[in-house]
Amino acid sequence: MSEIDIRTVDVVKYITPLREGGSLPAIVEASDGFLYVLKFRGAGQGTKALISEFIGGELARAIGLKVPELVFMTLDDSFSKTEPDEEIQDLLKFSVGLNLGLHYLSGSITFDPLVSVADALTSSKIVLLDSIISNIDRTVKNTNLLNWNKELWVIDNGASFYFHHNWDTWKNHLTRTFPLIKDHVLLERASLLSKASKTIVNALNESTIEDIIYKIPEDWLTNESDSLTPEEMRRAYIEYLNSRLLKIDTLVKEAEDAR
Repeated sequence: MSEIDIRTVDVVKYITPLREGGSLPAIVEASDGFLYVLKFRGAGQGTKALISEFIGGELARAIGLKVPELVFMTLDDSFSKTEPDEEIQDLLKFSVGLNLGLHYLSGSITFDPLVSVADALTSSKIVLLDSIISNIDRTVKNTNLLNWNKELWVIDNGASFYFHHNWDTWKNHLTRTFPLIKDHVLLERASLLSKASKTIVNALNESTIEDIIYKIPEDWLTNESDSLTPEEMRRAYIEYLNSRLLKIDTLVKEAEDAR
């Protein structure tokens, strides 16, 4: 597989906040003329949410799922100075630097488990992906999926890899499975888990995983409260993902039992 290529663009216009998300992302225009949903480094979970979003999105793309293009977005300090809303003003101020953007899918609609279409293989891939990345936030209450052009698109992986909020205990997660898969919005439709697991194992080889992890910007991994160096964190993400792939059959069985 060829290396992933993540573009870097500048934010040129703040358009509107998306208030349905707890972290207050926004629709912005970038220097390439396109619109993006901007995820801010200054939001509640900080750069860790951006890291989860980035890794989850690129893993999803690698296994053949539809994901909006992810770009690194540079935000300067001029936007906070002209923003009248104090909450947004603070968010912009604390987010100066490199953030993450998802290409805005104009006209897309939120996936509705009662009426939206999702085929069995796609559903099975998403269920297993979320089990691999320990994504606790793809439920009936908050699907984090979009229908666009009659296809299912994966967005919002920011609640994944929750072990990275405490690096002192991250190795405890290497032996765990993911019981919370029982709450997954697509579990009922995921009838091809075994077939999906073979696709995933073939797609996520060692070089693909390392390529994604080493594309994480260095300053997203630099935090005074963290006990690991950026390089140690990269190796931890890689080790964690490899441990998940080694137990993919166990994750399949766990999901099948939950169904």
